[in-house]
Amino acid sequence: MQRLRGQLETHHVFSQLADVEALRSFMEVHVFAVWDFMSLVKRLQRDLTCVELPWMPPANPAAARLINDIVLAEESDLDVTGQPASHLDLYLAAMRDVGASTAMFNRFAQCLREGKTLTDALHSASVPAFVGAFVRHTIETAREGSTLEVMASFFYGRENVIPGMFQGLLDRWGIAPGQASGFVYYLQRHIELDGDSHGPAANRLIADELARDPRGLAEARKAARQALIARHALWDGASNLIRAQRKQHFMEETPEASVFA
Repeated sequence: MQRLRGQLETHHVFSQLADVEALRSFMEVHVFAVWDFMSLVKRLQRDLTCVELPWMPPANPAAARLINDIVLAEESDLDVTGQPASHLDLYLAAMRDVGASTAMFNRFAQCLREGKTLTDALHSASVPAFVGAFVRHTIETAREGSTLEVMASFFYGRENVIPGMFQGLLDRWGIAPGQASGFVYYLQRHIELDGDSHGPAANRLIADELARDPRGLAEARKAARQALIARHALWDGASNLIRAQRKQHFMEETPEASVFA
């Protein structure tokens, strides 16, 4: 898993973000990962706390506190003006700031609100196949996985890898921070929260769970590996999309180049 994590933190898609146009394409894809993150979080909140009526105290108060802290930060963090906002709201605002289209994601979300299935919503919004595959993997894990599988997917596929991955993006991209200040704020919040508090706490949570059931180690490793592979495929798809769009724009700007294509 260390190899997979390293590949994500240094993925070549980050160095492709050399201009705002490429960033727009990247964000139009990445927003789906920002959204489906919360399905993993909410599944864990359901498993580790009490969200039913009548309320009963959680079996593991430390685990309940951790997941509630994550929900607080992800669902109602503070934006740059100090106003409450979910991280999805922060991201959508950052997309608008750089001129990225939110139409595809908004159409997808509206389809879900109307009661369409996940597959139908992805199809109706014309979401690229590689994005749909990532989202389906996440939602299937959140719906069907065991608590330990969801923990492993969440920690190893998100909390553990995001700080290094997002720092790698900031280190390797070619855009001045002032050109995408909202996006930089979003990345830095995740680096801060996941690296300093949520990540280490989630690691302890998994360690405690495995101490109670050592037989779950293979299950956790498999779920973690699948989450990392799914993220790598998402980045590969984003990279291919950016490359294809650049080629198309080059052809449009230099019609004579199509003769040699």
